[in-house]
Amino acid sequence: MAETEDFVGQEPHPADDDLFKEPMKKRRRSDRDQRFRAFPSVEQSALKEYEKLESRTRRVLSNTYQKLIQSVFLDDSIPNGVKYLINRLLTLIEKPSLDPIYIGLFGSTGAGKSSLINAIIQQAMFLPVSGESICTSCIVQVRSGCCEQYEAKIHLLSDQEWKEELKNLTKLLHRTEELGGEEVDAWDRDDAMEEAIWKLQILYGNGAEKKNYEELLRAKPKGKIPTSRIITLKAEEAGELSVKLDPYIRTKRRDWQGESAETQIWPLIKHVEVTLPKSELIPEGVVLVDIPGTGDFNSKRDEMWKKTIDKCSVIWVISDIERVSGGRTHEDLLNESIKACQRGFCRDIALVVTKTDKLYLPEYLRERKVVNQAIQSQREAVLERNEMIKIQRNRILKEKLKRKLPADCKVLEASNLVYTVSAQEYWQQALLTEEETEIPKLREYIRKRLLDKKRRMVTKYVTEAFGLLLLTDSFSCTDNLPNEYLHMSGLRGFVEEKIQLLEKAIDQCFAPILQPLQEGIRNARTSYRRILGACLVRSRGNQGFHQTLKAVCLKNGIYASRTLARIDLNAAITQPIYDQIDPVFGGIFRAGTPTNSALMPHIDAFKHSLQEKMMEIGIRNGWKHDSYKKSFLIQEISAILGGLEEHILRKKRKIYESLTTSVQNDLKPCYEEAAQITGKKACERMKDIIRRGVDRQVAEGMFERAQERMQHQFQQLKNGITEKVKGSIATMLTLASSQGDGLYKELADVKSEYKEMEKLHRSLREVAENAVLRQGMQDFLLRMSPSKAGPPRT
Repeated sequence: MAETEDFVGQEPHPADDDLFKEPMKKRRRSDRDQRFRAFPSVEQSALKEYEKLESRTRRVLSNTYQKLIQSVFLDDSIPNGVKYLINRLLTLIEKPSLDPIYIGLFGSTGAGKSSLINAIIQQAMFLPVSGESICTSCIVQVRSGCCEQYEAKIHLLSDQEWKEELKNLTKLLHRTEELGGEEVDAWDRDDAMEEAIWKLQILYGNGAEKKNYEELLRAKPKGKIPTSRIITLKAEEAGELSVKLDPYIRTKRRDWQGESAETQIWPLIKHVEVTLPKSELIPEGVVLVDIPGTGDFNSKRDEMWKKTIDKCSVIWVISDIERVSGGRTHEDLLNESIKACQRGFCRDIALVVTKTDKLYLPEYLRERKVVNQAIQSQREAVLERNEMIKIQRNRILKEKLKRKLPADCKVLEASNLVYTVSAQEYWQQALLTEEETEIPKLREYIRKRLLDKKRRMVTKYVTEAFGLLLLTDSFSCTDNLPNEYLHMSGLRGFVEEKIQLLEKAIDQCFAPILQPLQEGIRNARTSYRRILGACLVRSRGNQGFHQTLKAVCLKNGIYASRTLARIDLNAAITQPIYDQIDPVFGGIFRAGTPTNSALMPHIDAFKHSLQEKMMEIGIRNGWKHDSYKKSFLIQEISAILGGLEEHILRKKRKIYESLTTSVQNDLKPCYEEAAQITGKKACERMKDIIRRGVDRQVAEGMFERAQERMQHQFQQLKNGITEKVKGSIATMLTLASSQGDGLYKELADVKSEYKEMEKLHRSLREVAENAVLRQGMQDFLLRMSPSKAGPPRT
């Protein structure tokens, strides 16, 4: 997704033609009401009130927009102030009701991600479940919508993207020349080579692995490839779509018989989007994302894998009960999730332990450490082990997060970071009740997350709309009095002074990163040889590794497989730097109490200082007719600076990754040189080139250049923030200082819209208070009622 430089407060539609754009159609009431089916009655009531507020606000904005358009339609010289109003109105009208909440299920093959999604959406075999012969082959996104049918869209790699991968696959497989003309035995094939052969044979048939790039370009894939590169599937029932979808989102063993036409194109599939109709369990606005493995050999799929992780606001690390204690893959996934908190939008991490019904009672009793309480049944053993795992893993996970994240990070405030679930027991309930499987607990978490986000979004939306209507109404007023003119010169001077102070505050905020950054550079210089050696050495020697190493070089130091641990030489040798800077970096971008190292509180303090100045000027000057400008300025300042937060979050990924990106760019020539090595002892020669190349770059200041580039990125962020603030507030003050000088005398009267917007703004507090009261009553009734969890079925 391309980053946008626009944010609230700037003119979103600079072209004059856009002034007369038709706003998007409103959703029908019946469709909107379907969104609440996944919520209990108390939460439904709150959502409906917020939805009504949002809908009425959109209607007021739309009516205002239409009036303004009609009043200026034939005017050749539309004042800038009116253009600003029309564009801001259109931006608010077309603003999405709610940005999706992406919940990433992040785990290795067989961990139980698909089974968990099936249980959450109440469709037992909707997504294919990993078994001995099957695994999910690509990223799968599952959401509910207002459509009548079940629908899936299979997105394929573009022709150019596949050609890039095809070129790399054929380079990887040209083994005869490399080994001096000798044939390669099957035992000498490594995982990278096996997967490359498999992909080519699936698409082009047996013997494809022996053809060169040009020959394969002329060959026609066995599967049918649509020119749109999108395959759309629809069905009336979930089971029907599941059967259609199944071949596209799973891969089978190479010896699996009876390949269908659909399975012959899976190497071309980038990702899959599945939409459920009007789910009673998953509310619209939530996207469950099955993220398999640790990346992909294809550059575009691997890029999407990383971006998908980064756009998730919640990550559930999925690990089955037998692998949760130890295991490199589990630790790698957990580390990648913590990185997502540093560089992406993730604000919440949890460990979801699956398949908790799997327990061999005699073995458990023999190893059981609790001796003061007897275990009478398999059920009691499962529940006891689940509780022990929660306590143990919650403590371990919190300790790990504390080492990487700032102490006041919100995720550390969670009382429980671990869920123990059993999808199989959810369906069978032979041992556990539905509540004890914790599937309902995960659904409740999803609902609460969406309800809270909806509340914050509507509050911000209505407040911003009210500020805009205040100014719009003022332009059509005819009773602005000259002696009550708002003098802006003093205010502009105040703003300039505060912006200078903001720049200094941002410098102070970024300054603490320097010392750990320098310490990390020193650590990296002393440890890179050891780290690199560990990456390049395998316990069984070079057998089954030289083609993997070639794949690493072809991808500039990174080898990502759908089924194996990720290899990233650039990340490995820069890890000592990240170990030092991670807590400080996280502290810079956290929200919370104002400190010298936190960026957003400085911006909030800047915002509050401007708003307080508005109030001070208003009180001192006895504003009457110009009070609308005071209110407008206060609201618009919030809109402008609120829009900065997303801009900063998008930029922080580039800053965080600047270290590995810098190292990768510096090492690119040595990777390219190593990738060209052929003939005998090619693996050792490639290793030697990589080692010498890294040594040379380190001696020439590779780590110091990475430090400079990260500091440059911080400087660019500071400059971007201050420039955007200066430009937007200057525009706003110019607009607010405009007087009733005749420019707006023909503007439509919007007093009725302003009055209605004023009522909606007052209603915000009432809606919030009602929601709190209803929630409190529901909690009380739940506490007073008997437990819903009955005895398990026999």
